[in-house]
Amino acid sequence: MTDKQALRTRMRAVRQQHQAAIPDAMRSLLFLRPPSPLLDLIAPDAVIGLYHPIGNEASPLGYARWFYEAGHRVALPWFECRSSTMQFRLWDNPFDTDDLEQSPWGGLQPDNAADPADPEVLIVPLLAFTDEGNRLGQGGGHYDRYLTEYQDAVTIGLAWDCQRVEALPLESHDMPLRAVVTPTRFYGPF
Repeated sequence: MTDKQALRTRMRAVRQQHQAAIPDAMRSLLFLRPPSPLLDLIAPDAVIGLYHPIGNEASPLGYARWFYEAGHRVALPWFECRSSTMQFRLWDNPFDTDDLEQSPWGGLQPDNAADPADPEVLIVPLLAFTDEGNRLGQGGGHYDRYLTEYQDAVTIGLAWDCQRVEALPLESHDMPLRAVVTPTRFYGPF
C-alpha cells in the first residue's frame, strides 16, 4: 500500500468519526454562507462549480443555494461513465434534487440534458489539506486532470477541521488549492 493509499484510509476514518460526532442540528448550520475572505476571491458573475456530497464529506449545498440566490450560476461535476473525464453541467435549482441523477461514482449529478459549464470557481471535496493549500483527494485524479485544462479556476477546499495535516505526499500532477474553508477557519489565500 502506498503512502497516499494508507493516508486516504486513515483520513476517511478520521473524517467519518469527526462528522458522526457533530449533532445533526449543529451540522445543518455549518457551511450555509461563504465567509467574506472567500467572497473576495470570486468575481460577481463567476460560475461556481461545487460537488454534491457523498457520505461524510463537508457539504457545499448551503453555499450552492447562497451563490444561486446571489445571482451566480452553479454547476456540478458530470460523468458520462466511470471511464469518462469530469465535466461540469449547470444545476438550475440547488434547492431541489429532482433534476439530478445518480452519477457513475454514486453521487448526484445533473442529467445529460443540463447545459455544460466551465466554472471559474471550484469548491472541491478532499480527504486532507495542509496550511500551504496542498490537497489529498479521493485518488481518482478527476480534479487534478480538470485543473490541468482550467488552470485559472479558483480552487477552494471545503473540509472539517480534523482534515488538516502537517504534510502530504505530493506528486507532480497534484494541483494546490487557492484556499480552504472549515467550520472554524479560513486558510489562504495561497
